[in-house]
Amino acid sequence: MACTHRNMIKIKNIEQGSKGCEECLKSGDSWVHLRVCLICGHVGCCDQSKNKHATKHFEETGHPVIQSFEPGEDWKYCYIDRQYLE
Repeated sequence: MACTHRNMIKIKNIEQGSKGCEECLKSGDSWVHLRVCLICGHVGCCDQSKNKHATKHFEETGHPVIQSFEPGEDWKYCYIDRQYLE
């Protein structure tokens, strides 16, 4: 089954300008890996990080598609369809 939320993607070119997870930076906390929301550009920490801000962003906004914000990685994932996008 293909992801049915591709049409929601608004962010096409990921810019590496962020210094890290937006919420962790505000609270002085740390993270393991970063994810960027392809709907609005929010940068949050992954589920291996204790705060899981990328998933919390999805739960709060309903923005389903993220991409790795790690150097050298370009995979995308849809929370709703629970699958990686090609």
